[in-house]
Amino acid sequence: MARAFLSSGDLIADRRASYADMLFETGDQAAAADLMRQALEIVPEWPAGLFRLGEMEAAAGQGDAAAETWRRLLLLDPADRFGAGLKLAATGHATVPDTPPAAYVETLFDAYAPTFETALLNKLDYRVPELLANAVKRAAPGRRFRSVVDLGCGTGLMGPYFREVADSLAGMDLSEVMLQKAAEKQIYDRLEKGDVNELDMPSRNADLVIAADVFVYVGDLQRAFANVAKTLACDGLFAFSVENHPGDDDLILQPSLRYTHSEHYVRRVLAEHSMAPLSIERETIRMDRGDRLQGLIVVAKPVD
Repeated sequence: MARAFLSSGDLIADRRASYADMLFETGDQAAAADLMRQALEIVPEWPAGLFRLGEMEAAAGQGDAAAETWRRLLLLDPADRFGAGLKLAATGHATVPDTPPAAYVETLFDAYAPTFETALLNKLDYRVPELLANAVKRAAPGRRFRSVVDLGCGTGLMGPYFREVADSLAGMDLSEVMLQKAAEKQIYDRLEKGDVNELDMPSRNADLVIAADVFVYVGDLQRAFANVAKTLACDGLFAFSVENHPGDDDLILQPSLRYTHSEHYVRRVLAEHSMAPLSIERETIRMDRGDRLQGLIVVAKPVD
């Protein structure tokens, strides 16, 4: 994942790190890692530099060295803002966590916010908002919603699709910077900072809950689905997407540090929280390094 360059505070170290990135981009990963180590000799407790060194070492085939670098970073940054623990898990050096650290997700999207929409819409052909909106229209043609909650609203890409059919439109996100971008659109009636796993909303209050491209950064869906089930009105709808993988594994942490989920797992967790799918559609949701990324577009409802 792309990250903004975070200065070490030392001009020479920053310059060496910049040269290391240049070498890395030209394909000389081993030389890049060597130069990044030199930068870290000057600033050995530089978190962003340690994370980048681990990435360079891993790309150079130095897996054990990368793991040790990421473990050093975790000692410096127990909140794991850079996702070192996820890197360890994705490379087979640690157990895959059920969910990523909240600090990692928040840091990631704070950094992404300025270029988020440009990257998704213009470069990655991101289709989830349109696909979810169309799925909801098919599930409830002509319906007006009293209360819509957009979980993980980001910069507010879902908002325009539901503003005209919602009496109240609320957005929630972990990233304060993303929420600021959403506020600029003047679409939402309310925006709040929060975690889908810690959702605290009135019971049976929302008649539409949306989660567009959110659960790739959640992992285990049990807590999130339990919270949504409590929030939904008896005739409410839950519309969401997941990235999908073939096979029966419940969830897989991908090298991208995003979680994919099986259809079987999605159906099972919905059922465990008294919800049932009205529709599950397999779609190309965006491009990823030139490949079509497959996902599930789901609309579900509460059942007795």
